[in-house]
Amino acid sequence: MRIVFMGTPDFSVPILDALVDAGHEIAAVYCQPPRPAGRGKKDRPTPVHARADALGLPVYHPVSLRTPEAQAEFAAHQAEVAVVVAYGLILPQAVLDAPEKGCLNIHASLLPRWRGAAPIHRAIMAGDAQTGVCIMQMEAGLDTGPVLSRHETPIAAGETTGALHDRLSDIGAQAIVSALAQLDDLIPTPQPEDGVTYAHKIDKAEAEIDWSKTAIEIDRQIRGLSPFPGAWTMADGVRVKLLESRVADDARDTAQAGQVLGGFTVACGEGAVQIGRAQRAGKSAQDVDEFLRGKPLPSSLGS
Repeated sequence: MRIVFMGTPDFSVPILDALVDAGHEIAAVYCQPPRPAGRGKKDRPTPVHARADALGLPVYHPVSLRTPEAQAEFAAHQAEVAVVVAYGLILPQAVLDAPEKGCLNIHASLLPRWRGAAPIHRAIMAGDAQTGVCIMQMEAGLDTGPVLSRHETPIAAGETTGALHDRLSDIGAQAIVSALAQLDDLIPTPQPEDGVTYAHKIDKAEAEIDWSKTAIEIDRQIRGLSPFPGAWTMADGVRVKLLESRVADDARDTAQAGQVLGGFTVACGEGAVQIGRAQRAGKSAQDVDEFLRGKPLPSSLGS
C-alpha cells in the first residue's frame, strides 16, 4: 500500500521498519521538528527522522497541520492510508479525510483504558495486570475511534516502563502489518463508554517518592517512571533515581518509613521495597551491588 507514516520517538521506529520490510511504499514520513538537545544545544532530529533519513525516505516536520498549505501538501502524497504512532500533533479533519482508507493509529493500551499521552507509564503505576496494543481508526476525538484489532499482553512482575515500551513497540509493528494485510476485512468496533480512563502526561512532580505510602504503591511508581523521568529520593543530600524495584519479603513492622533496612531495602508506610538499580545525580545508572560498593546508604532516605 502507499502509506504516509507519522511518528516521532523511539517507540515508532520499529513500526516504520516493519512497514518497509513488509514491502509497503512509504510516500512520506511526518515527525516532530528537530529540537535543541545535548550540551551544545544543537538541533537534533527525532529518532523517526533519523531512521527515515537512513532509509532514504522523504521527511516532513511541519509545526502545525492546521494551515491550508500543510493540508494541501499532505493530500498531495495521495496515500491510501496513514499510519500514526506517537506523532505528537493533533490531526485536523482535513488530514484525517485525505487518505483513501483513512488514518490508522497504533495505541499502546487496551482501549478505552488509558487514552492519551502516557498509557504505558499509567498502566504500570495503576498496577494493571495486562495491557496491549490497539489498531484504531482515527477520528477527531482523543483516542476515541473504533478499534480494528486488539493485542493483549500481561505486564510481568518487576517490568518497567522501559521494558514494556520495547515489547509493545514490537507488538505494534506486527499488529499493523497484519492489519494492513487484511484491512478490507476488518470490522471497526466502537469503543464502549464504560471503562474509559485517561493517561495524562507524566508530571515531574510525580517523581519524588513519599516513603509513607505503601510498598506496593512505591514499587509501581518506581517501575512506572523508569527510565524517565525516574522516581527519586534524597540520600545524604544527593538526589538518587530508583530504576528497578520489587516489594520486599522481609519488611519490619517496627521500621520507620524511609528507613534503610540493609543493602538497598527501604521501609515504607506499609511493607518495604528492595531496589535493584539506581542512579546518583550526575552519574550513570548502576546495579545495586555496584551502587553500594564503597558508598553505603544513610540510615534513612528522603528529604
